[in-house]
Amino acid sequence: FALNADEHLRFTRGLSQDDEPDLWQHSLNGEITLWVETGQPDEKRIRKGCARSERVIVYCFQHRSASVWWKQISAKLERFSHLSVFKLPEEVSEQLASLAQRNMDLQCTIQEGEIWLSNEDTSIQFTLEKWR
Repeated sequence: FALNADEHLRFTRGLSQDDEPDLWQHSLNGEITLWVETGQPDEKRIRKGCARSERVIVYCFQHRSASVWWKQISAKLERFSHLSVFKLPEEVSEQLASLAQRNMDLQCTIQEGEIWLSNEDTSIQFTLEKWR
């Protein structure tokens, strides 16, 4: 959420909704301006987002399976110039998991592509890998 923070960015109804992404942003006239997926959505879901939104971003993780997923679908998505795909570095996933707590208070700073996430005890700095 923090990477695309905007007053109009919203969580959707959940993962079981085929016609909605994980996060989205609407313009004041109701058009979808940003469609955000996490994980490894299937090609159909990404195409749907590209057809309905001005911009689509996928944030993937799980290094090995994400690499296989991207190799399988990347060529099929070449025509979508408004699609961006980023991958969370493998070692960062484990570090971020250590920040997870029942009552979290995280701070996020983003500057020139560098991301810092921290709580009162730990700070993690990383850069997302841009795959597209």
